Amino acid sequence: MTSAPESHVTTSDSVVSVKDVQKHYGALHVLKDINLNVTKGEVVVVLGPSGSGKSTLCRAINRLETIDSGEIRVGGDLLPEEGKALATLRAEVGMVFQSFNLFANKTILENVTLGPLKVRGMKKSEADALALKLLARVGVENQKDKLPSQLSGGQQQRVAIARALAMQPKVMLFDEPTSALDPEMINEVLDTMVGLAKEGMTMIVVTHEMGFARKAADRFVFMADGQIVEEATPEEFFTNAKSERAKDFLSKLITN
Repeated sequence: MTSAPESHVTTSDSVVSVKDVQKHYGALHVLKDINLNVTKGEVVVVLGPSGSGKSTLCRAINRLETIDSGEIRVGGDLLPEEGKALATLRAEVGMVFQSFNLFANKTILENVTLGPLKVRGMKKSEADALALKLLARVGVENQKDKLPSQLSGGQQQRVAIARALAMQPKVMLFDEPTSALDPEMINEVLDTMVGLAKEGMTMIVVTHEMGFARKAADRFVFMADGQIVEEATPEEFFTNAKSERAKDFLSKLITN
Protein backbone atom coordinates (compact mmCIF):
# COMPACT_ATOMS: atom_id res chain seq x y z
CA MET A 1 0.00 0.00 0.00
CA THR A 2 1.26 3.48 -0.78
CA SER A 3 1.90 5.72 2.17
CA ALA A 4 -0.46 8.62 2.78
CA PRO A 5 0.84 12.17 2.57
CA GLU A 6 2.20 13.56 5.85
CA SER A 7 -0.84 15.76 6.52
CA HIS A 8 -3.13 12.74 6.41
CA VAL A 9 -1.45 10.77 9.17
CA THR A 10 -1.32 13.43 11.86
CA THR A 11 -4.20 13.31 14.34
CA SER A 12 -4.25 16.79 15.89
CA ASP A 13 -6.98 17.97 13.51
CA SER A 14 -8.50 14.55 12.95
CA VAL A 15 -12.27 14.46 12.45
CA VAL A 16 -12.59 10.72 11.81
CA SER A 17 -10.04 8.16 12.94
CA VAL A 18 -10.43 4.45 12.12
CA LYS A 19 -7.85 2.19 13.73
CA ASP A 20 -7.29 -1.55 13.22
CA VAL A 21 -10.97 -2.17 12.44
CA GLN A 22 -12.17 -5.71 11.71
CA LYS A 23 -15.67 -6.77 10.67
CA HIS A 24 -17.08 -10.19 9.79
CA TYR A 25 -20.44 -11.33 8.45
CA GLY A 26 -20.23 -14.93 9.60
CA ALA A 27 -17.27 -16.45 7.77
CA LEU A 28 -16.98 -13.46 5.42
CA HIS A 29 -14.26 -11.00 6.47
CA VAL A 30 -15.65 -7.72 5.11
CA LEU A 31 -13.30 -5.21 6.78
CA LYS A 32 -9.70 -6.28 7.28
CA ASP A 33 -7.41 -4.19 9.48
CA ILE A 34 -8.79 -0.83 8.31
CA ASN A 35 -6.78 2.27 9.24
CA LEU A 36 -7.96 5.66 8.03
CA ASN A 37 -7.60 9.22 9.24
CA VAL A 38 -9.66 12.08 7.83
CA THR A 39 -8.69 15.63 8.76
CA LYS A 40 -10.84 18.74 9.04
CA GLY A 41 -11.99 20.06 5.66
CA GLU A 42 -10.73 17.02 3.77
CA VAL A 43 -12.81 15.29 1.08
CA VAL A 44 -12.00 11.58 0.91
CA VAL A 45 -13.56 9.50 -1.88
CA VAL A 46 -13.70 5.75 -1.28
CA LEU A 47 -13.49 3.72 -4.48
CA GLY A 48 -13.43 0.04 -5.30
CA PRO A 49 -15.29 -2.83 -6.94
CA SER A 50 -18.63 -4.09 -5.61
CA GLY A 51 -18.22 -6.09 -2.42
CA SER A 52 -14.97 -4.39 -1.44
CA GLY A 53 -16.31 -3.13 1.91
CA LYS A 54 -16.82 0.55 1.01
CA SER A 55 -20.40 0.90 2.23
CA THR A 56 -19.73 -1.24 5.30
CA LEU A 57 -16.88 1.10 6.27
CA CYS A 58 -19.07 4.16 5.70
CA ARG A 59 -21.87 2.72 7.84
CA ALA A 60 -19.46 1.60 10.57
CA ILE A 61 -18.29 5.20 11.03
CA ASN A 62 -21.87 6.06 12.05
CA ARG A 63 -22.22 2.73 13.91
CA LEU A 64 -25.06 1.63 11.66
CA GLU A 65 -22.79 -1.40 11.35
CA THR A 66 -21.04 -2.79 14.42
CA ILE A 67 -17.37 -3.77 14.29
CA ASP A 68 -15.70 -6.83 15.77
CA SER A 69 -12.53 -5.09 16.95
CA GLY A 70 -10.55 -1.89 16.56
CA GLU A 71 -11.76 1.62 17.28
CA ILE A 72 -13.50 4.49 15.53
CA ARG A 73 -13.29 8.05 16.79
CA VAL A 74 -15.23 11.13 15.66
CA GLY A 75 -13.77 14.46 16.70
CA GLY A 76 -11.42 12.58 19.01
CA ASP A 77 -14.27 10.84 20.88
CA LEU A 78 -14.57 7.05 20.80
CA LEU A 79 -17.75 5.92 19.06
CA PRO A 80 -20.01 4.62 21.85
CA GLU A 81 -21.69 1.25 21.49
CA GLU A 82 -25.25 2.27 22.30
CA GLY A 83 -27.56 4.56 24.23
CA LYS A 84 -27.74 8.32 24.58
CA ALA A 85 -23.99 8.79 24.12
CA LEU A 86 -24.21 7.13 20.71
CA ALA A 87 -27.18 9.28 19.69
CA THR A 88 -25.26 12.39 20.75
CA LEU A 89 -22.17 11.46 18.76
CA ARG A 90 -24.25 10.38 15.76
CA ALA A 91 -25.58 13.92 15.64
CA GLU A 92 -22.03 14.96 14.74
CA VAL A 93 -22.04 12.67 11.69
CA GLY A 94 -24.36 13.52 8.79
CA MET A 95 -25.30 10.57 6.59
CA VAL A 96 -26.78 10.57 3.10
CA PHE A 97 -27.83 7.19 1.74
CA GLN A 98 -28.66 5.75 -1.67
CA SER A 99 -32.35 6.04 -0.74
CA PHE A 100 -33.61 9.37 0.51
CA ASN A 101 -35.33 8.13 3.72
CA LEU A 102 -37.51 11.22 4.04
CA PHE A 103 -40.67 11.08 6.15
CA ALA A 104 -43.47 10.74 3.58
CA ASN A 105 -46.13 12.36 5.78
CA LYS A 106 -44.10 15.44 6.65
CA THR A 107 -43.41 18.50 4.52
CA ILE A 108 -39.92 19.22 3.25
CA LEU A 109 -39.51 21.94 5.90
CA GLU A 110 -40.67 19.55 8.65
CA ASN A 111 -38.25 16.85 7.44
CA VAL A 112 -35.32 19.24 7.79
CA THR A 113 -36.34 20.77 11.14
CA LEU A 114 -37.11 17.46 12.88
CA GLY A 115 -33.50 16.71 13.93
CA PRO A 116 -32.65 20.19 15.23
CA LEU A 117 -35.92 20.28 17.21
CA LYS A 118 -35.80 16.77 18.69
CA VAL A 119 -32.06 16.15 19.05
CA ARG A 120 -30.48 19.60 19.32
CA GLY A 121 -33.36 21.11 21.32
CA MET A 122 -33.51 24.13 19.03
CA LYS A 123 -36.42 26.58 19.20
CA LYS A 124 -38.89 26.20 16.32
CA SER A 125 -38.20 29.68 14.98
CA GLU A 126 -34.45 28.96 14.93
CA ALA A 127 -34.94 25.53 13.35
CA ASP A 128 -37.21 26.97 10.66
CA ALA A 129 -34.70 29.73 9.87
CA LEU A 130 -31.85 27.23 9.65
CA ALA A 131 -33.89 24.85 7.47
CA LEU A 132 -34.88 27.59 5.04
CA LYS A 133 -31.25 28.70 4.76
CA LEU A 134 -30.12 25.13 4.03
CA LEU A 135 -32.94 24.45 1.57
CA ALA A 136 -31.87 27.59 -0.29
CA ARG A 137 -28.26 26.38 -0.17
CA VAL A 138 -29.22 23.14 -1.96
CA GLY A 139 -31.62 24.91 -4.33
CA VAL A 140 -35.02 23.63 -3.19
CA GLU A 141 -36.29 26.39 -0.90
CA ASN A 142 -39.40 26.83 -3.09
CA GLN A 143 -40.41 23.21 -2.31
CA LYS A 144 -40.58 23.70 1.47
CA ASP A 145 -44.34 23.14 1.85
CA LYS A 146 -44.54 20.08 -0.41
CA LEU A 147 -44.43 16.42 0.58
CA PRO A 148 -41.47 14.29 -0.57
CA SER A 149 -43.65 12.42 -3.11
CA GLN A 150 -44.21 15.72 -4.93
CA LEU A 151 -40.47 16.18 -5.61
CA SER A 152 -38.18 14.55 -8.14
CA GLY A 153 -35.55 12.07 -6.97
CA GLY A 154 -32.80 14.64 -7.37
CA GLN A 155 -34.74 17.18 -5.33
CA GLN A 156 -35.44 14.62 -2.60
CA GLN A 157 -31.75 13.75 -2.35
CA ARG A 158 -30.87 17.43 -2.03
CA VAL A 159 -33.43 17.70 0.78
CA ALA A 160 -31.74 14.69 2.42
CA ILE A 161 -28.44 16.59 2.24
CA ALA A 162 -30.07 19.68 3.79
CA ARG A 163 -31.55 17.51 6.53
CA ALA A 164 -28.12 16.09 7.37
CA LEU A 165 -26.55 19.57 7.34
CA ALA A 166 -29.25 20.85 9.71
CA MET A 167 -27.62 18.85 12.50
CA GLN A 168 -24.46 20.94 11.91
CA PRO A 169 -22.28 17.82 11.70
CA LYS A 170 -18.51 17.61 11.95
CA VAL A 171 -18.39 15.25 8.97
CA MET A 172 -20.74 14.21 6.18
CA LEU A 173 -20.85 10.58 4.97
CA PHE A 174 -22.26 9.85 1.52
CA ASP A 175 -22.96 6.24 0.55
CA GLU A 176 -23.52 6.10 -3.24
CA PRO A 177 -25.84 9.14 -3.04
CA THR A 178 -26.64 9.18 -6.77
CA SER A 179 -27.01 5.46 -7.50
CA ALA A 180 -30.83 5.51 -7.20
CA LEU A 181 -31.24 8.57 -9.43
CA ASP A 182 -32.10 8.90 -13.08
CA PRO A 183 -29.09 10.11 -15.12
CA GLU A 184 -30.49 13.61 -15.66
CA MET A 185 -30.88 14.10 -11.90
CA ILE A 186 -27.37 13.03 -10.90
CA ASN A 187 -25.57 16.27 -11.72
CA GLU A 188 -27.80 18.45 -9.55
CA VAL A 189 -26.89 16.33 -6.52
CA LEU A 190 -23.21 16.16 -7.44
CA ASP A 191 -23.12 19.94 -7.94
CA THR A 192 -24.51 20.37 -4.42
CA MET A 193 -21.79 18.07 -3.08
CA VAL A 194 -19.06 19.93 -4.98
CA GLY A 195 -20.36 23.14 -3.40
CA LEU A 196 -20.10 21.61 0.07
CA ALA A 197 -16.54 20.49 -0.64
CA LYS A 198 -15.57 24.00 -1.75
CA GLU A 199 -17.06 25.41 1.47
CA GLY A 200 -14.72 23.19 3.51
CA MET A 201 -17.11 20.49 4.72
CA THR A 202 -15.29 17.35 5.85
CA MET A 203 -16.67 14.55 3.67
CA ILE A 204 -16.26 10.81 3.16
CA VAL A 205 -17.90 9.80 -0.11
CA VAL A 206 -18.49 6.32 -1.48
CA THR A 207 -19.19 6.81 -5.16
CA HIS A 208 -18.62 5.57 -8.71
CA GLU A 209 -19.00 9.09 -10.13
CA MET A 210 -15.45 9.63 -11.37
CA GLY A 211 -16.08 13.16 -12.62
CA PHE A 212 -17.16 14.29 -9.17
CA ALA A 213 -14.37 12.31 -7.51
CA ARG A 214 -11.70 13.89 -9.63
CA LYS A 215 -13.12 17.39 -9.18
CA ALA A 216 -13.85 17.39 -5.44
CA ALA A 217 -11.61 14.81 -3.74
CA ASP A 218 -8.43 15.63 -1.86
CA ARG A 219 -7.65 11.94 -1.58
CA PHE A 220 -8.77 8.63 -3.02
CA VAL A 221 -8.95 5.55 -0.81
CA PHE A 222 -9.13 2.42 -2.98
CA MET A 223 -10.58 -0.70 -1.38
CA ALA A 224 -10.67 -4.31 -2.55
CA ASP A 225 -11.54 -7.51 -0.70
CA GLY A 226 -12.24 -5.63 2.52
CA GLN A 227 -8.86 -3.89 2.63
CA ILE A 228 -7.52 -0.43 1.88
CA VAL A 229 -5.18 -1.27 -0.96
CA GLU A 230 -4.03 2.18 -1.98
CA GLU A 231 -4.33 5.87 -1.05
CA ALA A 232 -3.42 8.68 -3.44
CA THR A 233 -4.44 12.07 -4.77
CA PRO A 234 -6.88 11.83 -7.70
CA GLU A 235 -4.16 12.76 -10.18
CA GLU A 236 -1.75 10.18 -8.79
CA PHE A 237 -4.42 7.50 -8.80
CA PHE A 238 -5.51 8.07 -12.40
CA THR A 239 -2.04 8.51 -13.85
CA ASN A 240 0.11 6.28 -11.67
CA ALA A 241 -1.90 3.73 -9.71
CA LYS A 242 0.50 1.46 -7.81
CA SER A 243 -1.46 -1.74 -7.14
CA GLU A 244 -2.57 -4.28 -9.71
CA ARG A 245 -6.09 -4.22 -8.24
CA ALA A 246 -6.34 -0.46 -8.78
CA LYS A 247 -4.95 -0.74 -12.33
CA ASP A 248 -7.51 -3.45 -13.11
CA PHE A 249 -10.31 -1.29 -11.64
CA LEU A 250 -9.25 1.70 -13.74
CA SER A 251 -8.95 -0.35 -16.93
CA LYS A 252 -12.57 -1.49 -16.53
CA LEU A 253 -13.71 2.08 -15.93
CA ILE A 254 -11.99 3.21 -19.11
CA THR A 255 -13.28 0.21 -21.09
CA ASN A 256 -16.83 0.79 -19.91
